[in-house]
Amino acid sequence: MSNTAPEPAKGRIRQMRQAYTITKRSDRNIGLILLLTFLVVGGVFAALGYFLFGSGTLGLIITVLFGLLTGLLGVLIVFGRRAEKAAYAQVEGQKGAAAGALQMLRRGWETKPAVAFNKNQDVVHRVVGRPGIILVGEGNPNAVRALLSSEVKKHARIGGEDVPVTSIVVGTGEGEVRLTKLVKHIQKLPKKIKPAQMTSVLYKIKALDAMRPAAPMPRGPVPTSMKGSRKAMRG
Repeated sequence: MSNTAPEPAKGRIRQMRQAYTITKRSDRNIGLILLLTFLVVGGVFAALGYFLFGSGTLGLIITVLFGLLTGLLGVLIVFGRRAEKAAYAQVEGQKGAAAGALQMLRRGWETKPAVAFNKNQDVVHRVVGRPGIILVGEGNPNAVRALLSSEVKKHARIGGEDVPVTSIVVGTGEGEVRLTKLVKHIQKLPKKIKPAQMTSVLYKIKALDAMRPAAPMPRGPVPTSMKGSRKAMRG
């Protein structure tokens, strides 16, 4: 029999390495932080295990395993959060960054990047979910707001009075949402429509999209970096 590791395991290890390399670029103390996390979390739970399972041979074995596993779990949680934060920090302000971030929205959300754009590559992306239609603009704030205003009117006509249209500008200015908080901001929006309404809205939107020219999306490290970090977190 071959002693080589299965391909899925190799893939996960490779993803972890890539995520660590990306994180290390902007978080130089990540190695020390993870080590301290392992020692503190593992130590605390090992002490708890010693108290619960006693000092016998079996008790010590269980205590050691308990400490190791909880320490590793703590490392994975801390690493996942810092890896995602580092990935966002490295691409914040780059064109296409918001589109990459929106790809993190999974079940229950329909995302379409660059439904509207101008010659300067200011773009508006669209997300449809239980909160209704969410339009996300990135680029020059003034130009993006003009694009958003136009798109809000178009989508409001399609959605009707029962489907709210929310506009968001990605940025660091007043009234804008930072890239690092974009996904959570959208997920926290109040639910306004039912799944059946969402399906109906998506069907109607297809007619609007069919009349648009294809959008040249900026290509960059955003989707790869963020998805790599998210996959590493999931293991």
